[in-house]
Amino acid sequence: MERRTFIRNTAISSIGMGILNTNELWANGSAATFVSQRPALAKRTFVSQAVENQLIDIKKKITDPELAWMFENCYPNTLDTTVRFGQIDGKADTFVITGDINAMWLRDSTAQVWPYLPLANKDEKLKSLFKGLINRQAKCVLIDPYANAFNFSANEEDKGWQHDETNMKPELHERKWEIDSLCYVVRLAHGYWKTTKDSSVFDENWEKAMKTIVKTFIEQQRKENLGPYKFKRNGTNPTDTAGFDGYGNKIKPVGLICSIFRPSDDGTIFPFLIPSNLFAVQALRQMEELFTALNKDLAFATTCKNLTDEVEAAVKKYAIINHAVFGQIYAYEIDGFGSSLVMDDANVPSLLSDDTLYVNTRNYALSEYNPWFFKGKAAEGIGGPHTGRDTIWPMGIIMRAITSNSDEEIKKCLKMLKETHNKTGFMHESFYMNDAQYFSRSWFAWANTLFGEMIIKIANERPHLL
Repeated sequence: MERRTFIRNTAISSIGMGILNTNELWANGSAATFVSQRPALAKRTFVSQAVENQLIDIKKKITDPELAWMFENCYPNTLDTTVRFGQIDGKADTFVITGDINAMWLRDSTAQVWPYLPLANKDEKLKSLFKGLINRQAKCVLIDPYANAFNFSANEEDKGWQHDETNMKPELHERKWEIDSLCYVVRLAHGYWKTTKDSSVFDENWEKAMKTIVKTFIEQQRKENLGPYKFKRNGTNPTDTAGFDGYGNKIKPVGLICSIFRPSDDGTIFPFLIPSNLFAVQALRQMEELFTALNKDLAFATTCKNLTDEVEAAVKKYAIINHAVFGQIYAYEIDGFGSSLVMDDANVPSLLSDDTLYVNTRNYALSEYNPWFFKGKAAEGIGGPHTGRDTIWPMGIIMRAITSNSDEEIKKCLKMLKETHNKTGFMHESFYMNDAQYFSRSWFAWANTLFGEMIIKIANERPHLL
């Protein structure tokens, strides 16, 4: 993902609505001052009546006027501002940009629409959006399974990082190999099928894309050779490139899958990225279930199972380490030789977001022993190298709330999110830990929609907190 400079916000551009003066917005401090920041109806990129009804129903459960306002702005933000929906070759096609970058990330596009999936059966138009995104993602994987971000077509004026030293194509916006990108493709297909029971979208192209995903995972186990992927970006931040002639640091093949970049788009230090390998285990199980239940290809389903078992066993054997303070925890990255990187990053997947991890790992990630956990005057939370020291990601605070079983911890997270959106009503990529007026990315649809997902979860499970 392209890096964003930090800005001090006194007014924001409200997508499709001109400029919002935040001083006027908050002048009286009453609920009436919380003016919706959604685009005018005619300017919204996609409208789902089911989502609109959900928004109304959830808002009724929120007694805090500021949280209700933030939810109204954030929850529909993906549909309001980022969707390009239509048909290509007679099939539904959905292209979802990430926000202020006019390109589609496989990871972000799945995460951005995920909170709407439970409503798919209530709205045929919304169901078509999901089918279109499954079609588009399969198309992207077949163009290049190693790419993380794609242009709408090969004819875009801004084609992205075409000067990177890798096998770029005009359809690619960026070609950073991240395991989680392909896992999210599987997650979307599996989630759609489990929700709707509709398998009509799983055509020959989709099957070919799924088999390409598994082929890519096996290539990146690097048992026989380094594989076909390499990447260099010159004259830039060192976390935006891969060392050792573009292949990353050396690994010992132990059954894990190499990921040269993290979900944050930062380069890994040790290529066995553990949260993403755990995500791969989950995705492979989902793929096995799909191909078995749909009777697509039982031999391929067995291949998925065998790879799942191998990766899972390798995680258990090599990725659990003894921390001097927290005991047994998962390392963030390892190399198979015995070296490990102990940290956590705010992006998803992270050690915090995987509910199969030990309580020890969660406690570690949310402590001063995690080098990317920051506590400042504005808030506390996990950041990452992508935005640098002393920066906290709202996404990390949101995931902390989503994965928490404590009322007090969730209330603390809600309070921090309320106090750090800087009167904009939207989530940002990150903010300075001592002053949330300084933040990056005023239009980041994934973080906005994830906030909406969190509020819905709390409204359904712990409405007294709202």
